[in-house]
Amino acid sequence: MNGADALVGTLVAGGIDTCFANPGTSEMHLVAALDRTRSVRCVLGLFEGVVTGMADGYARMTGQPAATLLHLGPGLGNGIANLHNARKAHTPVLNIVGEHATYHRGFNAPLTSDIEGLAKPVSHWIGTGRSAQTLGNDTALAIAEARRFPGHISTLIVPADAAWGEGGTIALVPPTGHPRAPDPRAIAKAAELLKAGGSALMIGGAALRQPGLGIAARIAARTGARLIGPTSAARAHVGAGLPMVEPVPYPIVRAREVLKGIRSLILVGVDEPVAFFAYPGQPSRPLPADSVVHPAVAVDEDAIQGLQMLAELVGAANSSPRLQQAAVRTTLSGALDLHTLAAALAPAMPDNAILIDESISSSFVLLPALRAAAPHDFLQLTGGAIGIGLPLATGAAVAAPGRKVVCLQADGSGMYTPQALWTQARERLDVVTIVLANRAYATLRGEFKSVGIEQPGENALRMLDLADPELRWTEIARGMGVEACRVETGESFVAAFESAIRQKGPFLIEAMI
Repeated sequence: MNGADALVGTLVAGGIDTCFANPGTSEMHLVAALDRTRSVRCVLGLFEGVVTGMADGYARMTGQPAATLLHLGPGLGNGIANLHNARKAHTPVLNIVGEHATYHRGFNAPLTSDIEGLAKPVSHWIGTGRSAQTLGNDTALAIAEARRFPGHISTLIVPADAAWGEGGTIALVPPTGHPRAPDPRAIAKAAELLKAGGSALMIGGAALRQPGLGIAARIAARTGARLIGPTSAARAHVGAGLPMVEPVPYPIVRAREVLKGIRSLILVGVDEPVAFFAYPGQPSRPLPADSVVHPAVAVDEDAIQGLQMLAELVGAANSSPRLQQAAVRTTLSGALDLHTLAAALAPAMPDNAILIDESISSSFVLLPALRAAAPHDFLQLTGGAIGIGLPLATGAAVAAPGRKVVCLQADGSGMYTPQALWTQARERLDVVTIVLANRAYATLRGEFKSVGIEQPGENALRMLDLADPELRWTEIARGMGVEACRVETGESFVAAFESAIRQKGPFLIEAMI
């Protein structure tokens, strides 16, 4: 058995059955080992940012790490942006990065680079397999580190001679992945603050999904606290009949308005909200300066257990939370805009769908309306590095083949990783992509005003405009093997979306807004 066989065998023994890959020469023995086992599904991405984004989407839906297979430092470098997003989402990912043979590194070949240096900002753990004899154990440790709660990114660097060398053995993965128990004193303090009034309960992680969501909503109803969530959720349960959670808005002025009057903020499985950016004349913390921030349950602690303890202390067992009402179908006509699109989309969403949001500036209109859609899983851009929507949807579809995936994709950020459409076509994935075609980096136009620039000039505006030449998403999609159509009215959008929902396989709707 060579080192590559030991690595792949340890992946299988450790429960990792999916590998998102874009390999090169240094990884050929790993590719051959994956071919020999046939126990790992290998999904090709045509760009490493697609590969890492797919792994993120897969792991968010399964709770288990996927493997990525990347080619040397430049391959890892191409995937870093979506690894950043995965790290912010607390997603478990195992990166396997090929490296030159140990004896070849000293020759400074063209692809020689500092892989550890590249991996460090987006990895919780980094290891290098030094030989075929150690590679099984190295892989087992990498899997265990990725499974550390609430989800870590581990990067295993594999020199080519460690992969092709003989003497490898399959290793057992040590147990990890369990959250720490909450501190009863922190829970008791949270109960005191909630009973005092003027509080908000901010939840994240598993608390944004059932059963934690229901427990949190009963606590809020019993104590009169507001129930709020992060600006961007890694994964949440959303929809009609579910408790309503108010996200902290992205714009700092709106965030400060929403959080005004909160005397104490109780955190469960989430960090304190901060502004995305610094703005002239605005604070970095949107909370009132005199508010108390109390971390009742840390991000690496058991949020469900903590909420159960808190509910018992405040007597919330029989309280009735406010639930989201269902969207109502309306007759739509005329030119398509965001409000028409929201009114059309919310009542037409299929039950138990997976909704991926990278709608950027369009989200301010679309997401409030989609809270009234049929119950669904909701995945968002967590780290602010755009270009994750299409890959995230692709990985989620691999993870949940029996569910419809709907992706809200801004046109500008979609151009970072359009190659994901090719993977959707190749794998016959059930994804409906709605491209919100405003032909601009529209959010940056608003950011000009936020930083105090009222009249940007022509040169500045040309850096935000995508209309010359025009992006043609239907042609891009068809060139990747995905059926597509363009819609410009409410009626045509409803017809296109309902048709796409009924059929299987990938479909793209270019919505001209």
